Amino acid sequence: MKKILIIDDDKSVTNLLKINALHHGYTTELAFDGAEGLQLAVSNDYDLILLDITLPKLDGIEVCKRIRQKKVVPIIMLTGKTDELDKVLSLELGADDYVTKPFGIRELMARIKAVLRRYENNYSFDLNKTLVFDGLTINIPKRIVYKKNYKVNLSPKEFDLLSLFAKNPGKIYSRTNLLQLVWGYNFKGYTHTVNSHINRLRSKVEFDMTNPKYILTEWGIGYKFNETLTPYLDEQVPIIV
Repeated sequence: MKKILIIDDDKSVTNLLKINALHHGYTTELAFDGAEGLQLAVSNDYDLILLDITLPKLDGIEVCKRIRQKKVVPIIMLTGKTDELDKVLSLELGADDYVTKPFGIRELMARIKAVLRRYENNYSFDLNKTLVFDGLTINIPKRIVYKKNYKVNLSPKEFDLLSLFAKNPGKIYSRTNLLQLVWGYNFKGYTHTVNSHINRLRSKVEFDMTNPKYILTEWGIGYKFNETLTPYLDEQVPIIV
């Protein structure tokens, strides 16, 4: 049975979520402030975290940021705010989705199911393998990337983008495709989120930003991984120097 951590200071909301999560086959654990939620999140294993933005002691944006520095776990933000900046910032920090209060339970449960399914699909590929390209090594199970023999620090979404591209060399993904596959959104908003993540990813893995070697742009269409680079599978992880 999958376990969900609910971090929200509104007890009427947490009780409602707990009851409905149980009805859908999930167990839950509750936290009522950001500090407590963060401690639970980094100390225990959860299949998904529901995280309110407005929290006492430590706000949800900061909690999300700190969780992402420690663990890979699906996060859905809950917010009563309509400010687009909060939504965009949540996505930039690594949240997988957000739901605005008041929300419908059916919609929320559908989003939970979709995010969990996406994580399972993303992490089921070559779980014991490392993809090695010319100058770039991607360790799938450990979610570690090396440029030559130097470890590259990627955010969760940056790694998800890179691994998606590397698993499918030559396949062109539009910004909308990437939002659906990596962020799970079925709408055309926030394409600038994709652009900013691609730019940051390139700055970390490419040797020459003006002449990308790995992540190529198909002008007017989207992005793809260079199909002329032939990957091979290696069980070994390079030494960090």
